[in-house]
Amino acid sequence: MVAANVAADRPRNAKAINSMHRDAVDAWIGLGSNLENPKRQLAQAVSALGGLNQCRVLDRSRLYLSSPMGPQDQPDFINAVVKLSTRLTAHELLQALQDIEQSQGRQRNGQHWGPRTIDLDILLYGDQMIDSEDLTVPHPGLSHRAFVLYPLWELDADLLVPTADKPLSLQALITDLQQQDTQLHCQPLEESM
Repeated sequence: MVAANVAADRPRNAKAINSMHRDAVDAWIGLGSNLENPKRQLAQAVSALGGLNQCRVLDRSRLYLSSPMGPQDQPDFINAVVKLSTRLTAHELLQALQDIEQSQGRQRNGQHWGPRTIDLDILLYGDQMIDSEDLTVPHPGLSHRAFVLYPLWELDADLLVPTADKPLSLQALITDLQQQDTQLHCQPLEESM
């Protein structure tokens, strides 16, 4: 009789059980939009991130205005970075971000660097390096994008970016980017989300 009661009290979803016992990880999420009221899109995405199961928004950067990468015949982007504490795996988090993008009207039409209502990227997931078919962390473009590096630095100037050799400081990455002639326009906005 006791064994039956114990079994009845167990959660039925093994995935939920495993994630309840997983340590929380700090994940850094890049946000960008250049369509359909970008500031509102970012605010809506931050709210959705805060509503994710087993996630908590710890901090968020100011908004940054940046030139589009790739085709220049599109509006400038509004970007930001959010720091999350999460018990989701990196792949579970990726799926949750894609669900948020879809709910906000993101159309994946195969155009690389095209206009979008919302773009959510896992920039960093703790100090992990991930290289799978559908996810690369740190984000492969992180070191070349002022609209990612500046908001990250704003939130945590001491943050280290894992690499195969040794972790790199944000300051070193920003210095390298500033020395390149190809730096894209990026400036903080006075307004917040």
